[in-house]
Amino acid sequence: PAKRIAITGSVGKTGVKEAIFSALDRSSRGQAHRSVRSYNNHVGVPLSLARMGARAQYGVFEMGMNHAGEIAPLANHVRPDVAVITTIAPVHIEYLGSEEAIADEKSQIFTGLVPGGAAVIPADSPHFERLEAHAKAVGAQVFSFGRSSHARVRLLDAIPAANGGASLVTAQIDDTRLCYSVAEPGEHWIDNSLAVMATVYAVGGD
Repeated sequence: PAKRIAITGSVGKTGVKEAIFSALDRSSRGQAHRSVRSYNNHVGVPLSLARMGARAQYGVFEMGMNHAGEIAPLANHVRPDVAVITTIAPVHIEYLGSEEAIADEKSQIFTGLVPGGAAVIPADSPHFERLEAHAKAVGAQVFSFGRSSHARVRLLDAIPAANGGASLVTAQIDDTRLCYSVAEPGEHWIDNSLAVMATVYAVGGD
């Protein structure tokens, strides 16, 4: 019965996976499961699925690729309720040829979504419309995150700590405003936190 979440992206997969797991594990009182380390390939994903306890309420699975055709089979194994793309960058571009091709391949994660599933995508990416089109093509609900005015989970303000530590973030999620701190330093973790919030919201977590 677990709600399953699949995560891919050019960078940030493992950190975002761990943060989503931490949020859901706390709210479910220890009934969340995730891929250990970065078990994200054709061996690691089925192994991570096999290790999920029968009573788990949430399962969080990382998926990686470096060639075309690798994401869809992993998504079909997991059959996620929510599929997350952290970002698109020119990683493994030597095998795929362009960022557009990378975006298309990463978007294959949406093909495994259960009916009525959700796609979490970066609103600030230059490939946003491409990712959104892939998500809508399979009938997914779109939960975009970022700093753009059209983001469904939108950054309103971020105040980095003077000592390089926690940042205080204010975000808007539909009609709800949230203030929270991000312990990990760096601008990229502010963006990552929006992806985490969007995912928890999309999967119905606290």
